[in-house]
Amino acid sequence: MENFPVINMEKLNGVERAATMEIIKDACENWGFFELVNHGIPHEVMDTVERLTKGHYKKCMEQRFKELMASKALEGIQAEITDMDWESTFFLRHLPVSNISEVPDLDDQYRKIMKNFALRLEKLAEELLDLLCENLGLEKGYLKKAFYGSKGPNFGTKVSNYPPCPRPELIKGLRAHTDAGGIILLFQDDKVSGLQLLKDDQWVDVPPMRHSIVVNLGDQLEVITNGKYKSVLHRVIAQTDGNRMSIASFYNPGSDAVIYPAPALLEKEAEERKEVYPKFVFDDYMKLYAGFKFQAKEPRFEIMKTMEVNVKVGPVVTA
Repeated sequence: MENFPVINMEKLNGVERAATMEIIKDACENWGFFELVNHGIPHEVMDTVERLTKGHYKKCMEQRFKELMASKALEGIQAEITDMDWESTFFLRHLPVSNISEVPDLDDQYRKIMKNFALRLEKLAEELLDLLCENLGLEKGYLKKAFYGSKGPNFGTKVSNYPPCPRPELIKGLRAHTDAGGIILLFQDDKVSGLQLLKDDQWVDVPPMRHSIVVNLGDQLEVITNGKYKSVLHRVIAQTDGNRMSIASFYNPGSDAVIYPAPALLEKEAEERKEVYPKFVFDDYMKLYAGFKFQAKEPRFEIMKTMEVNVKVGPVVTA
């Protein structure tokens, strides 16, 4: 199998721009994932985020996780468990309104660095959306506007740790799923692996790489591109050794954003008579996704088609 796509963003500024854009295009069309290096986020910021995240887990969450697993009698499991995951998580919301000051157990230094990190990731996500627009032949800013709704995008971070698991063959760190939202930026552990994606019916490891950002596309980009780009099934395999850190930030449409295939792309595909993806309000999709996250995405799209008769598209609000 071909190598996992790695994008050196510095090459976008020189003679290798066209070749680099082609790698991004291929990754979006055939992988749904790619990995960024030289992305502009300082290594010292990432090192501080990692150090404080791992310290927070040790101090505030490790014992809680052990007690939770003990209460569910998972230490002695014998049969495969398909209704839960071997992970310890908490969530931070950045946009439209931050909740970082309200999340318990975070010290001031950690709150400050996560705010800083989120601002950098927000900027990077919007830069990536414009690169996708360029490759798709859409006007610059189209995807950001499509996500905007009336109050701007939803942007939040899931901070996860995947502790050592005594029976990784019986429980996943995180069960297979596609991501519901827009574009996802992941800062993952560079020593403990576990993230896999499904490509050509085979599970492929996403390689841990120091100071990289892993990017994957969510269901909304599949809809807007009318299937040209795909959200891809991925999962986390539990490991017997090592505690894997995962900081996934989700740049998603605003709750009232109306999502539908870009008309400019449908015009290009008119001769091919491809099936058109549904039109829906993002929040309606999220309500459906909540109950069907670990099931195939295609039935979700079909259900949204039955609801789209009531969806009206208002004027696009720009930032």
